[in-house]
Amino acid sequence: MQTIAAVARQPHGDFTIETLDLEAPRADEVLVRIAGVGLRHTDLVFRDQFIPYPLPAVLGHEGAGVIEAVGADVTGLEAGDRVVLGFSSCGHCARCDDGLPSYCTEFPPLNYAGARLGDGSSAFSAQGRAVSSHFFGQSSFAARTLVRARNVVKVADPDAPLAILGPLGCGFQTGAGGVMRSLACPAGSSIAIIGGGPVGLAAVMGAVLRDCAAIVLVEPVAARRQLARDLGATHVIDPAAGDVTAAIRAILPAGVDFGFDTSGRVAAIDAALAALAPRGMLGLVGVPPKADDALAINIAGMITYGQRVIGIMEGDSDPQTFIPELIAAHRAGRFPFDRLVTTFPLAEINAAIAAQKRGDCVKVVLIP
Repeated sequence: MQTIAAVARQPHGDFTIETLDLEAPRADEVLVRIAGVGLRHTDLVFRDQFIPYPLPAVLGHEGAGVIEAVGADVTGLEAGDRVVLGFSSCGHCARCDDGLPSYCTEFPPLNYAGARLGDGSSAFSAQGRAVSSHFFGQSSFAARTLVRARNVVKVADPDAPLAILGPLGCGFQTGAGGVMRSLACPAGSSIAIIGGGPVGLAAVMGAVLRDCAAIVLVEPVAARRQLARDLGATHVIDPAAGDVTAAIRAILPAGVDFGFDTSGRVAAIDAALAALAPRGMLGLVGVPPKADDALAINIAGMITYGQRVIGIMEGDSDPQTFIPELIAAHRAGRFPFDRLVTTFPLAEINAAIAAQKRGDCVKVVLIP
């Protein structure tokens, strides 16, 4: 069959809208008609070869849609099922057995190889030449795609807004899960969140769900600071206004219990570290501007105050249980992620990237 897709052909280049050939699903795959797919900075990181990825490629890893066909070995899924597409994991290693599939021992090849691991084949081709597929197990910048069945999370709620659910499969679960699962902030605790993009604002909503007493967002864009207030942040800080550590400690003189960095910027992380209370914990999810960026941590200080710094992948979430939890919270009005979303046609992906970079919108969802 054929499908329309946005194809990345060169680093830093525009995506091109093309008609590609798409294989039928293999035994462990499902064919999904995409209703909507989130646009993330991660897609551009791979397009631009910050992390090497074989081009040309169909990227996209926050898809949601309807299953049209299932492979011969697939159980528990059928044509007509409404689904969110998550990341790929093996399902049988120690971390998967622990309910932590984002730390699967096979995570990098399963999500970053650009092909099926079994035989190195791609689901997409153009005029007989392979176009890389299976990005995060899905490659959902397309009207239709093939997905590993293990990636698929069924949506039980018939009223859930399918077209905008895709970001729950990565960005929103990273932000919310980082606070709710990785840091597991207890009720009454304090948290400083660095960055008010989609992940940071999802973290704000996660902190509200965890009943944090003080939720501080550090964000330079005034409209996003106001949105954070509307979503439940108790304090907001403009980093351009002065010393961020001093501003956090003016609010919380004893320091903040938890920090959560979505920026990846060393200066911002240093400021959050300096604002931690004794036994404070800082979670890192932001991709740094340069691959060799590193932190300089005062070892004696870390020991003296018992502070901790952790890396977080996909919010430590198990998509099969956490995505339905977030959908239920949205239905109850307690996780209003739709307030972050602006939709664009998939054909306007390059304009959408520019709009998101300008700060015109918080979270882009592309509609094929």
